[in-house]
Amino acid sequence: METEIFEQLLTDQGQRLLAELREYAPGEELALATRLRREHPAELVSAALGQARLRQRAQAKFGDDAARMYFTPNGVEQSTRRSVAQWRAARFQQLGVARLADLCAGIGGDAIALARAGISVLAVDRSPLTCAVAAANAASLGLSELIEVRCADVAEVRVDGFDAVFTDPARRTDRGRVFDPAAYSPPLSWAIEAGRRTRFGALKVAPGIPHEAVPQDAQAEWVSDHGEVKEAVLWFGTAPAADEPHRATLLPGPHTLSGGRLPDPPAGPVRRYLYEPDGAVIRAHLVAEVAGQLGATLIDPMIAYLTSDQLLPTPYAHAYEITDVLPFNVKKLKALLRQRAVGTVVIKKRGIGLTPEELRRQLKPAGPNSATVFLTRVADAPTMLLAQPAVGAWM
Repeated sequence: METEIFEQLLTDQGQRLLAELREYAPGEELALATRLRREHPAELVSAALGQARLRQRAQAKFGDDAARMYFTPNGVEQSTRRSVAQWRAARFQQLGVARLADLCAGIGGDAIALARAGISVLAVDRSPLTCAVAAANAASLGLSELIEVRCADVAEVRVDGFDAVFTDPARRTDRGRVFDPAAYSPPLSWAIEAGRRTRFGALKVAPGIPHEAVPQDAQAEWVSDHGEVKEAVLWFGTAPAADEPHRATLLPGPHTLSGGRLPDPPAGPVRRYLYEPDGAVIRAHLVAEVAGQLGATLIDPMIAYLTSDQLLPTPYAHAYEITDVLPFNVKKLKALLRQRAVGTVVIKKRGIGLTPEELRRQLKPAGPNSATVFLTRVADAPTMLLAQPAVGAWM
């Protein structure tokens, strides 16, 4: 979509079209487009339909705001989920940040959260269309006084006078996702230096970033939302990174755990309770910290499952009560589930090649009862653990 076509959506005619498409069903699109093209220019109808589709997709990330916002396909795909952006904005606010340069701002998802936290934002992007969308979003949500959108190369933007810089390099191209940090746009090395130019800096990176790629003066934070790891952020100027180089933040909550210097916990036999650490905890290498809080051990030196005889509340791991510990054998598992009339099976696995989908097809569960099956390794031996969510645990 060209910038000129997008700007037509902001006219009275474009707004009427978008209002008419607010509740449309995808199955009605062909007939609806045919009717609308009798009354409106075809290009404008196509743009409005595209925007309506993007708004529906964006609801998962932006909630009710999506109905008032504007998007590009890449913007929906790459923008920060609202809950995560709000958490980061709250942290900047707590740090006393009043003015922030949002480099590679995209459609403005982070800028919106920052402005709502009372922070004045310079939102920079090099795409004229993306900048037009970001400016429209700021206006639509009543945040134009706090968000200045600038269409420019981020490398040419001076950040003197700002309290903080936030950079979200593009990690996708027309060919798909980029895994090499040197191929980010701008490259990770440039973004790291940008994060050091102001009192505070934050750099959004992929959750799979190798720990050895994290600079020694940065604190790496992994963020999950409802148990799903969403991103990692490198923070500059916020903490003594040498003492606590890693953080894991779990949303909603928030619940934040810091550390990263403890040795791996010991391994031992499977006991009454199994704890499954949150993905952000695992990515941040903070399993040892959680084990220490729970008095737990690993079930295997290479597997991030913890076990303990006691049930303690923790936001950092889901707890299960173990009912059976069996050598890995699909036929025995199938017979056991049939005997117990288990029709609902939650399958989790670590350290086993069989996928949950493959196992489910073989089990053919049926019955009114439910169970959780862990396919894993215990003392390096393939093992099946049958369990139930632990009653009274903080899940």
